[in-house]
Amino acid sequence: PRVILADEPTGALDTQTSAEIMALFQRLNEERGMTVIFVTHERDIAQHTQRIVLLRDGLIVSDEPVHDRLIAAAARVA
Repeated sequence: PRVILADEPTGALDTQTSAEIMALFQRLNEERGMTVIFVTHERDIAQHTQRIVLLRDGLIVSDEPVHDRLIAAAARVA
């Protein structure tokens, strides 16, 4: 497939297995050009992505590259 849709793919997994799943998604994206779209409530997992889209009540409230979001978060902490 060209696109993988995953709902909470790491939700019930331990830290090691979650990291393995995220590494697999990244390899599929890089090596096969597959798009991976997933839902997560885990901030540390979301940081493995290229973009973060935040939804509230079914509406998009933010859509930005993860790099920009991490820089903004670091600025708030500093």
